[in-house]
Amino acid sequence: MRKSKGKMRGTRGLRKGHREKGMKPVNQYLQEFAVGDSVHISLVVSEPSGMPYPRFNGRTGVVEGKQGNAYKVKIKDGDKDKVLLITPVHLKKA
Repeated sequence: MRKSKGKMRGTRGLRKGHREKGMKPVNQYLQEFAVGDSVHISLVVSEPSGMPYPRFNGRTGVVEGKQGNAYKVKIKDGDKDKVLLITPVHLKKA
């Protein structure tokens, strides 16, 4: 059988040892950020929609704008600037 190459590949132990029962607080889903705010990217594995690629977990970026329910977050990846679309549940104020 061919090996899977999906987005969630290799994330089994991403948050191992950290478990919270029940749903996330509603205010995490309804967070508001202004353009220019500095934010930390912190993946919530139980909420796959709007999750960035796992390599960006733990990075800090700047909010550039909003697109629908998600925010455009600009980060520096090596020499390049990248813009990620991330829903608010995966972001924390820096």
